[in-house]
Amino acid sequence: MKPIFYKELQSFFSHPVGYLILGTFLTLNALLLWFFKGYSNVILTGFAHLNAFFSNSSWVFLFLIPAMTMKSFADEYQQGTIELLKTLPLKSSEIILGKFFAYACILFITLLLSCVFVYSVYQLGNPVGNIDLGSTFTSYFGLLLLACFYIAIGMFCSILTQNNITSFILASLINAIFYFGFTALENLSEGITSGWHLLGVPFHFDSMSRGVIALSDIMYFISLSFLFLGFTHLKLQDDRL
Repeated sequence: MKPIFYKELQSFFSHPVGYLILGTFLTLNALLLWFFKGYSNVILTGFAHLNAFFSNSSWVFLFLIPAMTMKSFADEYQQGTIELLKTLPLKSSEIILGKFFAYACILFITLLLSCVFVYSVYQLGNPVGNIDLGSTFTSYFGLLLLACFYIAIGMFCSILTQNNITSFILASLINAIFYFGFTALENLSEGITSGWHLLGVPFHFDSMSRGVIALSDIMYFISLSFLFLGFTHLKLQDDRL
């Protein structure tokens, strides 16, 4: 698994697109937090918290992570290196987890860099340090779980379509369904509690972004991540036969 992990990390950081993706995430959030007018602007709202950052990031990840993962398997097929992977003394699960943990590591680094926003709000608080750090880092944990879920979806779409653009579109669509679709179904029930919202991302992520850690929310993201990784495993196993 380690060779795949290091290969993916090297491939990502040796290409300008990788830095562009990271830069886009940080720059967009910086603009929303400090420059653009609206509810996200920390200075205009006058509150020392980063709720808007976590809400905005969950939206940005809808499209950013599919852009990051669309090449995970599609490039292997297009360049013919998938045949080399098949000959390596690695299990399909090791190949998939190597790629998954590489992307998760990249997202962790990205979120770590965004801690500069936490420091800024910490210093701007009145008095200095007037920010709920416990709730903030709980929100980071929820955002990382959400990112891992989107990574699993992106990898599945990449191996399913074997085309970069199609993979990006399909992964973005599935992400949007989990983010908006189930809530929309709940609203269409016209007041009848159907429970569709329990399957949607907002129900589980919003509570974590408010600093509430519940086992059900953690299991939601972990189980769905493993579900899509399992789909990817089945497809790779089928291709190796």
